[in-house]
Amino acid sequence: MSQPIIEIVGVEKSFSKGDRQELLVLNNINLKLFEGEIVAILGKSGSGKSTLLRIIAGLIAPSAGTVHYRGKSVVGPARGISMVFQTFALLPWLTVLQNVELGLEAIGIARDERRERALNAIDMIGLDGFESALPKELSGGMRQRVGFARALVVNPDVLLMDEPFSALDVLTADNLKSDLIDLWQSKKTGINAILFVTHSIEEAISIADRIIIFNSNPGSIRADFRVTLPSPRSDLDPRFRNQVDRVYTLMTTQPLEERMSEGKGGHITIDLGYRLPEANISEATGLLELLNSPEHQGKMDLPEVADTLALDIDNLFPLTELLDILHFTKVSKGDITITEEGKAFVEADILERKKIFSIYLKKHVPLARYIYDQLIRHPRHRALEENFLSLLEDYLSEDEAERVLSTVIEWGRYAELFAYDYNSGVLSLENPY
Repeated sequence: MSQPIIEIVGVEKSFSKGDRQELLVLNNINLKLFEGEIVAILGKSGSGKSTLLRIIAGLIAPSAGTVHYRGKSVVGPARGISMVFQTFALLPWLTVLQNVELGLEAIGIARDERRERALNAIDMIGLDGFESALPKELSGGMRQRVGFARALVVNPDVLLMDEPFSALDVLTADNLKSDLIDLWQSKKTGINAILFVTHSIEEAISIADRIIIFNSNPGSIRADFRVTLPSPRSDLDPRFRNQVDRVYTLMTTQPLEERMSEGKGGHITIDLGYRLPEANISEATGLLELLNSPEHQGKMDLPEVADTLALDIDNLFPLTELLDILHFTKVSKGDITITEEGKAFVEADILERKKIFSIYLKKHVPLARYIYDQLIRHPRHRALEENFLSLLEDYLSEDEAERVLSTVIEWGRYAELFAYDYNSGVLSLENPY
């Protein structure tokens, strides 16, 4: 294969947490992007995918390692690399034409040439007739098309896209994806490679030639494989579904070193500072009920679960992670199976479910157990949430600590393990009487 357009060597990224230790977001990323490729980066939320894209674009610097574009180190925004963001990122006081011209103006292109190139890009992306419109006059799909036009107008060599379709409804997203693929195949844009971040397995398989699967905490590369399906691709094709199954298997099969660190029975074991999944208990219970139904008899393929419940990986995996932590299910090789503990929970009545949930929450979630123990020890069985927040910030960023504490409080309240007063920020033991 020819020399890579983009080469990432040993990239790491840490973010400072004030006077506390640094938070490692990306760890030892090595990746090559070649001419003629569309590559998707797929992983759970918080795995560092967007951070890597910004490092490649030169918008932020890595803590270690290097990024090379056409053999030269990237030390800032590189001419030849454009990026489409998840949010539309348009200036609301500028027209469509002015928003598209913005990048050309920044690199000193003369007004007449700037206008001509912007009009061509707007026409190419299907917005001809809306040049004078303000962003507020446009639908979400049209605003994202402006974002694409702004990226294309600078004649990029490499196009980076950060979940560019996630803010759109399904039909609009499918339409825009189809138009992007048509532009790529027609070679009208001059783009030689595309690298994009997504949380949708189906989106990655429908567009990409290669898929990079990320681990989380910190982000690292779990798998890199080529999609060999011919274009155009249909999600009704059995070969497409086989590829979906393959990705789910890769995402749920733990590497050897992770399996060695798992608890007895192959379940996830966690410590006090673990990034608990943001999972809703009623939705997790619904998944257990689905698994335990006569139709499925305790076991399902994860792609089938995702289709049945209309969930993408960012919504599905937190549910499966919670159920795995509590030992209510086991996930292996793309399948999820209910355990005896899970059956006991889902077949109980409402009050008994709370008791069972409380037992396994204390047993398998150290943070819940720690909060409960602190409340037991306190003479008045009370504690301020900020005490636990301060503890979590030894392990997590400030925002993530708040999210994790909020999550465990929600679970603890459901289990009637402890009570919480939002206005005072006080946690206390439930009074059973």
